[in-house]
Amino acid sequence: MCKVSDVHKQYQDKLITADQAAAKIENNFRVHFGTGLGSVIDIDEALAKRANELKGVTIITNVAIRKEALKTYQASSSNENVRFHSSHFTGTDRAMSKAGRQWYIPMLFRELPSYWDQNDNQFDMACFQVTPIDEHGNFNIGPQVAEMLGIIKASKKIIVEVNENMPFANGETAILNIADVDFIVEGSNSIPAEIPAKAASEIETEIAKHVVNLMSDNCTLQLGIGALPCCIGSMLAESDFKNIGCHTEMLVDSYVDLFNAGKLVAGTGADDKKAVYAFAGGTKKLYDFIHNNPLCHIAPVDYVNDIHVIRNIDNFYSVNSCIQLDLYGQVCSESAGYQHVSGTGGQLDFVMGAYLSKGGKSFICTPSTRKTKTGELETLIKPGLTPGSIVTTPRMSTHYIVTEYGAANLKGKSTWERAEKLINIAHPDFRDELIKDAEKMGIWTKTSKISL
Repeated sequence: MCKVSDVHKQYQDKLITADQAAAKIENNFRVHFGTGLGSVIDIDEALAKRANELKGVTIITNVAIRKEALKTYQASSSNENVRFHSSHFTGTDRAMSKAGRQWYIPMLFRELPSYWDQNDNQFDMACFQVTPIDEHGNFNIGPQVAEMLGIIKASKKIIVEVNENMPFANGETAILNIADVDFIVEGSNSIPAEIPAKAASEIETEIAKHVVNLMSDNCTLQLGIGALPCCIGSMLAESDFKNIGCHTEMLVDSYVDLFNAGKLVAGTGADDKKAVYAFAGGTKKLYDFIHNNPLCHIAPVDYVNDIHVIRNIDNFYSVNSCIQLDLYGQVCSESAGYQHVSGTGGQLDFVMGAYLSKGGKSFICTPSTRKTKTGELETLIKPGLTPGSIVTTPRMSTHYIVTEYGAANLKGKSTWERAEKLINIAHPDFRDELIKDAEKMGIWTKTSKISL
């Protein structure tokens, strides 16, 4: 343990300005700019000033929870100066991708720490936000541990940007000692970016009802982001359910509602009485809940998303969404045709882990249709996926598919049985057409039926 005087001296010796930090980024550098809430603000703004002086620099992010695109992106005029990679797209990433400036890194989220430490993917530098230092010389990485240990291990230089408003995340892997930091920038203490929860639509509410009806007490939940998971959380909070645990890739506002309702009372296994998560994104309500809360336990994503860890938690329920699926049960959750939307994340791991859990269930949720740009309805249950669509969950792993018209359990079902079940939860306006498609595909029989 460092003496207080030693900590102060090390801190002052390593303290630099954001401009000085940006000046350390050289041509052809690979630089990680942080995950989630840890994405740097001040260093990014400083680097933007010299973006067009650079050549061949690559900046990598992951789940960038930001109000706007990186300043370095906005300032740089060419991929020859700075190019951008992301291992999970958000809205700002999609805009950058459409402009031909951002590229997706295909991955399983749980494998990401080893991707960086192995396979010639190391970084020249990693820059990310942390909490202020404590008297023992420790920073806290905040609620985005996820793959950060892999990034730190794989980086030649570490520059931290101190933010007094960063929530303090409990968990031994959230600690970073000053001895492992090369330089320190005292940031402008920006308020952590929020992901406001949208009100659930009538269709999303119906989907949520079907999911909740298939749940029971003494379960552990993995919920994602968005109006539907929020709606499910609200329904559970208002229900008679008891003893709901949390083991989730992303901690979201829904869990706060469950806690306030007295439902989120226990974890499972080695994490008893802990809400376990890899990173967080939501509103101030969530960040205040996380801050120095012993109930919340952040852990690396290669543990949280480990199928073997998940399968050993009884009654594990996984709830995820998708963009479209086909009559075989193949699920696309990350692209709209050739246009990349998000990423694989941990969906496949939680789908497989939940099914292997004793009493566990995996739910993939989707509205049966969407409106096109011309205002027409388009079915999201298709005979085959739209060309270019990426299979996130393969048909052999799919468990429950849920739309506003019901839930279809596909496990152990033949191709014709799957087609029958999926057409039964498709929008009524498209069922006849889907039957014709299934007949052409050879997966519809004379005994197949549609429930009215």
